[in-house]
This record gives sequence, structure tokens and C-alpha cells, in this order.
Amino acid sequence: MSENNLLSPNSAPHSDVERIKRESNYLRGSLAETLEDRITASIPDDDNRLMKFHGSYLQDDRDLRNERQKQKLEPAYQFMVRVRASGGIVTPEQWLMMDRVARQYANGSIRLTTRQSFQLHGVLKWDMKPAIQEVHHALLTTLAACGDVNRNVMCNPNPYQSEIHGEVYEWACRVSRHLDPRTRAYHEIWLDEEKVADSRDEDADEEPIYGPVYLPRKFKIGFAVPPSNDVDVFSQDLGFIAVIEEGRLKGFNVTVGGGMGMMHGDPNTYPQVAKPIGFATPEQIVDVAEKTVTIQRDYGDRAVRKHARLKYTIDDRGIDWFTGELAKRLGWNLEPARPFHFEHNGDRYGWVKGSDGNWHFTLFIQNGRVRDEDGYPLMTGLREIAKVHTGDFRLTPNQNLIIGGVKTRQKKKIEALIDQYGLTDGRHDSALRRNSMACVAFPTCGLAMAESERYFPSLLEKIEPMLEEAGLREEDIVIRMTGCPNGCARPMLAEIAFIGKAPGKYNLYLGGGFAGERLNKMYKENIGEAEILDSLKPIIKHYAKERRKGEHFGDFVIRAGYVKEVRDGQEFHA
Repeated sequence: MSENNLLSPNSAPHSDVERIKRESNYLRGSLAETLEDRITASIPDDDNRLMKFHGSYLQDDRDLRNERQKQKLEPAYQFMVRVRASGGIVTPEQWLMMDRVARQYANGSIRLTTRQSFQLHGVLKWDMKPAIQEVHHALLTTLAACGDVNRNVMCNPNPYQSEIHGEVYEWACRVSRHLDPRTRAYHEIWLDEEKVADSRDEDADEEPIYGPVYLPRKFKIGFAVPPSNDVDVFSQDLGFIAVIEEGRLKGFNVTVGGGMGMMHGDPNTYPQVAKPIGFATPEQIVDVAEKTVTIQRDYGDRAVRKHARLKYTIDDRGIDWFTGELAKRLGWNLEPARPFHFEHNGDRYGWVKGSDGNWHFTLFIQNGRVRDEDGYPLMTGLREIAKVHTGDFRLTPNQNLIIGGVKTRQKKKIEALIDQYGLTDGRHDSALRRNSMACVAFPTCGLAMAESERYFPSLLEKIEPMLEEAGLREEDIVIRMTGCPNGCARPMLAEIAFIGKAPGKYNLYLGGGFAGERLNKMYKENIGEAEILDSLKPIIKHYAKERRKGEHFGDFVIRAGYVKEVRDGQEFHA
């Protein structure tokens, strides 16, 4: 495919990132040479843009920024490394590798992400290559964990919950493999493979799906199995909702145009839930995924990156245009969407027996951070379990972890280790805390405007007594926090959400759908902790007193008039 044809629908001047990609020779750039430079711990901006495709971001420790500046030292540069695992499933050997790399090359902790990936923080430039090589040797990868490509494909993390869950997981893996970048740059730069001939000519077939400039922005796919919407399928660019009839997987309802990111004060950017556009059989979905990606490749906005997600492409041109273009590229039409129903988007903790007779134990991992703390040796406990475990580990979309595939004869041994190290399924925590998520934010994220992971637990400690007093300690309420409006913890779908505006200041949002089907709406802007607590206390009391049977908090605050419902960008009272 020629580059001119690839970019023809985008007539506006392209952003500088498009130049970087175009000149990179399929993501090579000067990364190999840059990594050899030991004079600085940093890398040039052009190479940092390319580094994202290889699964990493250059960051610096913002806690140290001012002090190092006073000392006339460069910032404490370090890299975040993200490791992909389709559907979040890894072997005990792969878990032990992540544990080893985290302690040897990173900051000694593992972060479980909301996309069922691993994140390591604090990796220095000269440790990047050996760290990524260890990941590769364990049969995992960092390629396409970030960047303008399809990211980690999400799926219900327990394929043995039923035979259908297993089928859906396999289809998620097929879609993921099909959309993997084909460039050999990753192997050349990180794994010391021999360089191939220059591939910059227009007829090169190194990237048959993405082409030489890849996508305008990131692309996200999720597979959901009703009644659980644990992957928050409506937040995805492309979603596949399993349709089960007479106990069999008939196919998938297809949704498009979801996305959580926005910018404070810019009405041209906004979160949006995906729209169902039809039904496809299992054998058709790989083709649907590819053609959807190519539409975004060809028509996504390459001039303004904040306007470059699929949701804006569809909104600018219309859903009818999109479905028509998809049908043209497929050569056939999707069938009408079939009925489906979601009941929740959280995890179910503790032991559960799967359809294969094996056992699965879901641990509560607060904000996804795996490390040893005083009185809670979580990282050590999981390491010791991995040494004897014969099943697998499963990262959930809610930053928790399943010790999966435990055979009945091994269950007592795993239970003993869980008890020995005090690992918890959250039963002693409030339901609110078990339904909480937070992004990383300070000190490593360059986009953070306020604290999130480090602050959220202490804020929950102040909200929990209000729930206790109101008799709501075991009431499931989805609550999330992020340090900026980029949406990494999917806060715009929570029943209660805090989005960072400035240090110590947050916008408070209410009214998201309990099953992740509805956006929330801003209730108060730019408030600190005291006003957050003063705002929530009377609403919690009101909810406890006047809620209807089975009514979730997000539904109540809309019915009670605290916020209006948001649906397809329109606000109205329920």
C-alpha cells in the first residue's frame, strides 16, 4: 500500500508524531544508538515517541525534580516498562520472571494495570535491554503495550469459569495475534537479531495492516461475557460481547467508539461509551477487528492527536458512514445486534470452582500494586506460591489477581501459603474498597496533576466510616480515582469518581452505571478533601434512607436529582 493512499483522507498538516513515525523505518529510528549513550539517562524526544511502541515511556521521579534542579543535576530519569499478556494470563514461571526483573532492574514492585498488563517502574536506561530480554525469554513481550497500535486485548480472566469463557479467551488471543505489529525493529534493537535491509520504500510489506505510519493514536479492544462486564467493554474502541444461546457461543455483538480520555476545559474532547452496531459469528470477528483498525488507520485524525481516537472519527462522520465503510471492506453486512444484559463490572473474590474441576482464588490487590509492606509480604507470598503452583496467574481488569487452575490435591498447599503470608481476598475490607481502582499518578507519571494511587487509600479510610454509619459497609459501589483526565482507571464509568485537577484538588463525578454501561457527570469542580467529604456524606445518608430495593448508588443519584444522566452526549433526568 502506498503511503500517499494511506494518508489521503487526512488532508490537514500532520502532527510532528506522524513525521517521527514516517521517518522511523518501521519504529527503528535511532533507538539502538541512543541506548548506547551512557552520558545521560535520558533519550531524545523523537526516540521517546518510538519507545512507546516498544512498550516503554521515559519518566522521571517528580518527587526529586526540584531538589535535583537545585543541585544542577538532570532529572532522575527512568523508564516505565509495560508487559503484555493477552487476557492477562501468565504461567508461574512468567510470574517469577516478572518478580525477578522488578527486584533486579525496577523499583522492587510490580503494578497490575487496568488492561491486564504488567507495569514496572524505575528501570534505568542501561538496564532496559537486559530487562526486556528476560521478558522475551519468558515468552512475553513489551511490543505494542503502548504506542499507536492495538494495545493488550482484554478478556474475562477466568477461561475455565465455563467452556464458553474458554472459547471467548481463545478468540481474544486470535484477534490479539492477528493485530500484532510485524516490524522486526523490536528484535533488532532489544534481542540483537541481525538487521534487515532498509524497509522505507513504499511497497514494503513489513506492516501489512498498519503501514509505515501505524495508527493515529492508540487502539483498544475488549471481550466481555455477560452478565459480567469486568473489561468495561463500552470503554473500548472496539468491543465484542459474547452472545450465548442454548448454552453455546453463537457469536459476538460488536461495539465501537468507546474511549475515556479527555482534557480539562476542552469541550472538543470527551469520554464516550461505545455503541452496538451489529452481530458477527466467531469466525468473522478477526476480519471485523482488522477492517475496523484499517478504517481508523485511513480516516483517523493525524493532525490533532487529542482528536485522533476512533470515537472522534465516528462522531465526525457518523455511525452510518462507519457501518457502511466497514461493510464495504468486509464484503458483507453485520447481522442485527442480539439481546444482552450486564449485571456488574467488578471481580468476584475468594475461591471458585471452574468447569474443569480446578479451583481459582481471586486476591484483592489494592490499586494493583504488588510489593512487600510492613505486616503484609504480598510480593514474597506470591513468589513462594509461584514456586509450587502448577496452574497459572490471571490479571483481572480491576487490578486484582487470580491464582488460577489450582488442582484439588494442591489446594491445601496453596491455602496454607495464602494464610502464612496473610494474603487477602478483601473480606475484611469494605465493599467500597474492593470496588476501587486508581491510576499510578505521582511520582512517575508525567501527566499527573494530582495524587492518585498513593492518596486514594487514605481518602477511602475517611469515606468508609460514613458508609459504616449508614449501614452500607457491604454495599457494592464502584469508586475510582485518577491523577488526570486521561482515563487510565476508567473513572468516567464509576458511580463515584475523582479526577485530578491540581495538587490536592479533584473534580467529583457521580452517576456512572454499576455495570459500566453509563458515563458519570461532574458534580463539583476543583475541590479538596474536606469538601469531598462534606459533599458525599449527605448523599450517602440520603441513599441509605431512600434507595429502592436493588437500586445502585449511580442510579439513585440520578433519580434523586444530584446529577443528570449522560447518554450519547445528551443530558436528561431519568
